[in-house]
Amino acid sequence: MSTPQILLALLAERPKHGYELKREHDERLPGAKPLPYGQVYSTLQRLERDGFVAVAEVVQEGGPERTVYELTLRGEERMRAWLAEIEPPLPYVTGALFTRVVMALVVGGDARAGLDRQRAAHLERMRELTRAKTAAGVSAAEVLAADHTLLHLDADLRWMETAVRRLADLTEEISR
Repeated sequence: MSTPQILLALLAERPKHGYELKREHDERLPGAKPLPYGQVYSTLQRLERDGFVAVAEVVQEGGPERTVYELTLRGEERMRAWLAEIEPPLPYVTGALFTRVVMALVVGGDARAGLDRQRAAHLERMRELTRAKTAAGVSAAEVLAADHTLLHLDADLRWMETAVRRLADLTEEISR
């Protein structure tokens, strides 16, 4: 996740304070890890330091003072450049599933049993997401987030099936 660029994009709509940015992040990116307040404020400070945002005003509406930030021209250019970037396919195998299977075989563990447990966990999560995305009143963003996760879980399940078929070869290769 690119927190600075996300905050810049949220500020493109209009000036906002940190609490508002955190709330909008969490609402507009359902299923994403909630953004901690401390991360919002530290990121805003860095964005201000680097000239991507500026303080528009400081307001106090019956509570603590809130610093309202606005996007600068430089910030808008950076945000638009980020939106135009292509997300590169991962160049390395970084999946915890792959690592766990190989390490289980290295230590003489039962990789198949681990894959079976993982498969059950994936299927349960897929059922939860399917229920959530078909519930009454669910937003289009929530459905799209669920679809994204479901497709990744499905890809993991297909990989697990392939891994089970190749366990004998992998076991032999590791035991050499």
